[in-house]
Amino acid sequence: MIEPAQQLVTIFGGGGFVGRYVCEMLLRTGVRVRIACRDPRRAYFIRPLGQVGQVGFARADVTDPASVAEAVDGCSAVVNLCGVLKGAFHGVHVTGAKNVAEAARDAGAEALVQVSAIGADPASEANYGKSKGEGELAVRRAFPGATIIRPSLVFGPEDQITNRLAGLARLPFLPVIAAQRRFQPVYVRDLAQAIAKAALEPERYGGKTFDIGGPQALSMRELHVAVLEASGQRTDLVDMPDFMASLLSRFGWLPFAPLTRDQWLMLQSDNVPARGAPGLAAFGIEPTPLGAVAHDWLGRFKYGGRFAGRRVNLTATS
Repeated sequence: MIEPAQQLVTIFGGGGFVGRYVCEMLLRTGVRVRIACRDPRRAYFIRPLGQVGQVGFARADVTDPASVAEAVDGCSAVVNLCGVLKGAFHGVHVTGAKNVAEAARDAGAEALVQVSAIGADPASEANYGKSKGEGELAVRRAFPGATIIRPSLVFGPEDQITNRLAGLARLPFLPVIAAQRRFQPVYVRDLAQAIAKAALEPERYGGKTFDIGGPQALSMRELHVAVLEASGQRTDLVDMPDFMASLLSRFGWLPFAPLTRDQWLMLQSDNVPARGAPGLAAFGIEPTPLGAVAHDWLGRFKYGGRFAGRRVNLTATS
């Protein structure tokens, strides 16, 4: 086994929401980390998490094979976290995933972790789910020993789910879209720990697919209630009829639209791990309930005013 100090893990999207925690978990083991993104300056805040010389940066775009190949040069493992919620789905989720997998293979990397999503399916009606599924196939063809991790909704201090709902809770009432749709939200630290383990132990996790969810399956309405409780707020929840939500999604191309058509199509299915699919337990991780930690970052909404609108943009500490 290669000594930790001699291992180099390249993380595409390492400066993002999930990426910052993956970097933190890896740095704690003593390995070196190279963060690959289009603008490395936006990831410089991760430097203090490592020792001198432990964190490096590379300017790369997953849709550009040459920059990807340069970013993985000399690495022992590669993690691909890149994804988009609208726009160039095929370019990032399929072509980008293929480029990363081929570059990792050609560089002789021992491990590749492709972060996909529950609902990934080449036959999906939604472009997001379809492209994620096609990306998984492209990765398997190029790097058969890759670990594919499919998380449900991910929550944490910097997320765009609980923070957004808590911010909207200041309205007189809060519409709930797809109120009965079920999710199994996973804490970002739990997910990051699983990704880090997969990158460092390919002999144990390589070639497998994991559906990653938290300990509780919640309907969309129950998720709203949990956010209200964690943020100490009260507002009326109003279930939006499906025909109205579908109509609203038709205008998703407009700036600041709350819901795109593609997101609505994804909401036609529950976002929970498949029955019997391996998850966090396979990594020896006890999943963290939303209610156990969400108050740590949502409590500020309780007081309104100058604290309610503040954006959280810090890497969590122990």
